[in-house]
Amino acid sequence: MTDSTTLVENPFHTARLKPARKGKRPPKLLAVVHQSGCTGCEVCIAGCPVDSIELVPGPNPDNPVFQQMVEIDISRCIGCQNCSQDCPWETITMYQSDDVFTAWSSETLKSELYVSEEFVEKVSFK
Repeated sequence: MTDSTTLVENPFHTARLKPARKGKRPPKLLAVVHQSGCTGCEVCIAGCPVDSIELVPGPNPDNPVFQQMVEIDISRCIGCQNCSQDCPWETITMYQSDDVFTAWSSETLKSELYVSEEFVEKVSFK
């Protein structure tokens, strides 16, 4: 995810059907998963009060659970830190809101929530 491609929220992901984050100001801290250490155990999902953690399927479409991982929807995260405290592998870190996109881009191996603009255009015109 370190190329120069512009990423946008995936408007076709089912997470976009969930309620938007409430509040006037963004949280001071936001969570980022270091996907290289994530085992996809889903412990963090159970502790998230706003349902902002999504599964990312593994590379084999015939067995998507194998090598699955998670990612946090930054636009929905409220900064509660439950996920970072619950993760048994310590792969979720809280970052200042100003730094979260830089951290996300270096720690995210595969995203389902954020996709290239070209992907959105290609799918929109089908």
